[in-house]
Formats: sequence, C-alpha cells, structure tokens
Amino acid sequence: MRAWTELFRVSALFSVPGDALAGAAAVGRSPGRGTALAIGASLCLYEAGMALNDWADREEDAVDRPHRPIPSGRISPSAALGAAGALTAAGLALAARAGRPALAVATGLAATVWAYDLHLKHTKAGPAAMAAARSLDLLLGATATATATSTATATAYAGTGPGPRATRPTRLGAVPPTGPDNVARAAGAARSPLAALPAALVLGAHTYGVTAVSRHEAQGGSTAVPLAVLATTTALAAAVLATHQGQRPGEPATPGLAATAPGSSYRPDHPHHPAAPAMPDLGAPQPGTHRPSHHATAPALTPLLLTAFTGAYLRTAGPPLLHAALNPSPPLTQRAVGGGIRAMIPLQAALAARAGAPGSGLAVMALVPLARSLARKVSPT
Repeated sequence: MRAWTELFRVSALFSVPGDALAGAAAVGRSPGRGTALAIGASLCLYEAGMALNDWADREEDAVDRPHRPIPSGRISPSAALGAAGALTAAGLALAARAGRPALAVATGLAATVWAYDLHLKHTKAGPAAMAAARSLDLLLGATATATATSTATATAYAGTGPGPRATRPTRLGAVPPTGPDNVARAAGAARSPLAALPAALVLGAHTYGVTAVSRHEAQGGSTAVPLAVLATTTALAAAVLATHQGQRPGEPATPGLAATAPGSSYRPDHPHHPAAPAMPDLGAPQPGTHRPSHHATAPALTPLLLTAFTGAYLRTAGPPLLHAALNPSPPLTQRAVGGGIRAMIPLQAALAARAGAPGSGLAVMALVPLARSLARKVSPT
C-alpha cells in the first residue's frame, strides 16, 4: 500500500477536485451530478498520469530516484502500466455518464496526459502540454456541470408543452410554458462552457510555471526559472483580484447571466424581453411572504474571501520559489514544486469566489490542511 501511495503521489490528489468546482462556478451553476462525475473522472485520469509517468521514467528513476516504487522493485512496470490503462478507461467511463460533450473534453485530456508522459515531457513542449491538461480539467468540470444542468432543465420542461403528452405543472400556481422554443431557452439558461476559458487559462499559466520548475528538481541549478515563475505567480494573483474589482456588487464575474451595461435598461429576465422564459419566477417572494436576505450578504462577503484565498495562494507558492531562486539545490527546487502544486488549491478557491461562488471556494480551501498533512508523509513530487 505504501508503494502504491508513492506511485500515485496521493498527497497531490487534493489539487484535483477544485478544478471541477471552479469550472462549475465559471458557468454560473451550483455543483451537481455532472460536477461529481467530472471530479471522479479527473481523479482517475490524474492518477493514470502519475502511474504512467513513473512507468515512462523507470530507467531515468533508476539513476536519479532509485527509491521510487518501480526502480526499487516494489511495483513492477507491467503493474504500473496496467493501472494507468485501467484508470484511464474508468475516467472516460465516468465522463461519458456526464454526456457526450464531457466525454469529448475528457478524451482530449486523456490524450494530453498520455502524450506528455510518453513523449512531450522531455521536450520544450512539456510545460505547455501540462498546462493544457490542467486547463482541460477545469473545462471538463464546466462542461459536465453545464451539460447536466441543461439536460435536467430540458427534461423538466419537456412534458409541459401543448399536445396529448402534456403534463400538469408539479408546483401549484405555475403557468406552463407554451411554444417550441421554451425547452431550448430552459436548456440554454446555463452559461456556455466557454465562459470558463479565462479561469482555465489562469490555472494553465500557473501549471506551466510549476512544470517549468520541476524540470530542474532532480539536478537543481536554475535561478532564472524560479524567479520568472515567482513573477508570473504575482501577476496571476493581481489579475484575479483586478478582474473582480471591475464588477459591480452581485454581478457575475463572467458575462452571460444578468450582465447589463451601466445605464442600460436591458434586462434578460424582464417578462417582456424576447429571451425571457414564459414561466414566471416561482421563487420570487409573494405578498405576505419574506425571503431571507442571504443574497444581499454574499456580495459583501465574496471580496473578503477572494482576497484571503488569493493571499493564501501567494503565501503557498511564493516563499518556496524565492528560496529555490536564492539556493537552486535539488531539495529546495523540489520544495518549490510541491508548493506550486499545493498552491493550486487556493488558486482554484479564488477562481470560484471570483465567479460568485464563495461556498465552493470555502469547500476547496477545506482541502488545504489535508493536502499539507499528507504531503509530510508522501511527497507530491
């Protein structure tokens, strides 16, 4: 068991679920069934990449890292390769349950992982390939969440149109939508997965830097790379904060839902707007009722959480990079890589908070102590 936990680098696993949660937040949806399937698929494909990485590097590790599970003889090469294949198949199967769009993204992710481990890792395209894999992982969460939400919404409205198969609304007082366009409007209510592209690019840029540093973790000797990555980390943190500061309170970070220009009377949810659904807002407060004002407090809390998450990102990634730049020895370089991997968690939390999902950000940040505790026992690098 110890050998397999080292092969899979299980302490790095906690950097994976936040991809899907940040992706779900970017498309303006709460985590659901599609998000859970995306997390499962991501975990499988991530661990497939870990096993395949050690299988591909078994000869190199025999010289530089003889303590690793394969060169030490604790796990056979065939077992590691078989685990990589089985986990890849499991990840694709889980993605398929979330819909064809999610399967397409997962297939691209799996192909990128295998291409990186088998060939691209030792080329100049290695950091870019790893960055693409992490970006695709966030887009997988966005796609699976948006697809599952659209499918569920379309199914809920499918039986309410005119015709012999029409069903009665399940909520008292609901007015059934009429016309063939209502199902399409309901299914399209979620933002397109492409709305998650800015967040995916931020996470990919961070991953590019971590991968660039990791290319020197066995021999050390690079001062310029950790310094450049430290500058990139600072720039990414500033970009995340600057994007949110440009919003009005309560406005989504990514345009697409209720975004309006200052001074404009355009309202996508106006009952007379052509894009408005025919069904009224059943959740609106009725005469004589009172709704808790949690929506009013969330915008005030979000900037505070975003600042805290971004600060945690800088504290986790910054000092190890500075130490590696001042003393580019293998141990300090490896520590910088480990810090960069753990820093993905607060970065994911910041991206979720920036998209207006502080709850998802808090859930992601809850993984930080677990990752830190397990990293003391199993190295993430």
